[in-house]
Amino acid sequence: MCNKIKMLRAERNWTQAELAQRLGISRQAVISIEKSRYYPSLDLAFKIATVFDCMIEDVFYRG
Repeated sequence: MCNKIKMLRAERNWTQAELAQRLGISRQAVISIEKSRYYPSLDLAFKIATVFDCMIEDVFYRG
């Protein structure tokens, strides 16, 4: 599974630390998710989509 988190974050000029704070997770977790080393739980995936104000399908895709 791939994601567009880095791109979505860059569009908003958010640092990894800012995104982590908005999600209530560590910056290291954001890094791992962006690099597809860690796949978030469904709950966290929905939270990520909500933070970016888009649908989950707009953030995550099969690659």
